[in-house]
Amino acid sequence: MNNKFLDKVIEQIMSETRIIDNNLDVPFPPFFFLTLYLFHPVFPFFYAFSFHCKKVYSLNDKETEYVWNKYKEGLTALMGKKELC
Repeated sequence: MNNKFLDKVIEQIMSETRIIDNNLDVPFPPFFFLTLYLFHPVFPFFYAFSFHCKKVYSLNDKETEYVWNKYKEGLTALMGKKELC
């Protein structure tokens, strides 16, 4: 597993993630969320994230899990910064 590449993937996805008017704006297609929600109401965000990582960055399951865990840390920090503003 190339952590240097994966860290770049995380940086890219984080740069495309925004909080706008208290809504999370992510680089995944919204229609994908709706489709996943209908079939997997518990974890649509992870499935959309996983699909995005596999299609855009060609990551395998283990790499996607690593990026997901780091992304969640980044989201927590981003939301914390937003709450302070």
